[in-house]
Amino acid sequence: MRIGTRGSVLALVQARWVAERLGPGVEVVAITTQGDRAAAVNDKSRWVSELERALLDGRIDIAVHSAKDVPTELPDGLELVAIPERAEARDVICGASSLDALPAGSRVGTSSLRRAAQVRAVRPDLAVLELRGNVDTRLRKLAAGEVDAAVLAAAGLERLGRADEAGGVIQEFVPAAGQGALALEARAGAIAPERLAAVSDPEATACVTAERVLVRALGASCNTPVGAHARAVGDGRWTLEAWVGLPDGSAWLRDEVTGDPDEVGRACAERMLAAGAAELLRQAEAEVAA
Repeated sequence: MRIGTRGSVLALVQARWVAERLGPGVEVVAITTQGDRAAAVNDKSRWVSELERALLDGRIDIAVHSAKDVPTELPDGLELVAIPERAEARDVICGASSLDALPAGSRVGTSSLRRAAQVRAVRPDLAVLELRGNVDTRLRKLAAGEVDAAVLAAAGLERLGRADEAGGVIQEFVPAAGQGALALEARAGAIAPERLAAVSDPEATACVTAERVLVRALGASCNTPVGAHARAVGDGRWTLEAWVGLPDGSAWLRDEVTGDPDEVGRACAERMLAAGAAELLRQAEAEVAA
């Protein structure tokens, strides 16, 4: 079995984690994506399209993605076949203990449209700077003083053994749909479900599915700051928290719905749309495209 992945350090760590749990006879194949070549910056497909092409061409059998990078619409003939146990889904701040601890005018670095929008919504007095590169590069830029603080995914730091770099979880933020989770993609019907039992977690699958349903129902794109975070709360019930806003943080909506995991995504989207999310999304698209 051949597992395809991006060639970044984090992506390889994630793919090898999957390979170890699938047992012997698994080969990890690194594939350079458009995202690795810094193309199409605002397009999520930049991280997955070459991997999907390799799947369709039969060069690999499974693609391992960060679930947050996988568009809600998949190419014909492909499907998500497993979501492993999820790591911490939240964003963390590095270089400070919290956003509140930063003095006015502090420079906060991020490469994420959503994180930038949420920083501006919570602390409009902070300066948000673009901070690109892999995790090591961004932490190195923080250490060099290019920014005063950086916002990163807790899961990436954890998987790289650098969780101690985080000053604190940013509880005010709603993470991206799928953040902290991996998504395994394959040709439809090509791999028996029992072969993937060791890397399939029912709770993580329900959470990520609900988040992706919300994003799809909102009609959100890579050019719109959207957060979605589902979690089990007991008695077969799930809570889904959602956030939609403008890139400059000047307007935003936040909601939370609790219910059946098969229903919370659409229910939350309907509430958000009734409250004006569609107009925010249209305005966000226009602002990013300008």
